[in-house]
Amino acid sequence: MNSSSSTALRELQRDLENRANDLSKLQKDIAKNRQVRKKYTTQLGENELELDLLNEDANVYKLICPVLVKQDLAEANANVRKRIEYISAELKRLDGSLQDLDEKQHSKREAILKVQQRIQSH
Repeated sequence: MNSSSSTALRELQRDLENRANDLSKLQKDIAKNRQVRKKYTTQLGENELELDLLNEDANVYKLICPVLVKQDLAEANANVRKRIEYISAELKRLDGSLQDLDEKQHSKREAILKVQQRIQSH
């Protein structure tokens, strides 16, 4: 193997290492996204359950500092619906972000395979 060939091989290996590091960072972002999504999904379920429990004769209290204060049922219902709306919007945003991250991960894996094939052909 001549020196220009070994230099090219070292550059390919360095390129492969950089791409692998990028892929690793991306996979961490995907895991973080899924963790946050799981938290929001749990909160959504809790809020939907809370909404089901808010029937017409329910007494609703709101914690203000160390005191429980009776809250209007319509206001409590509206607050829970706003939370559900917010959480649903966040889940939608996270889904879009996850789809984008998955596409980037796919293209990075393909690029890594191409570099590996070039290294093997040397």
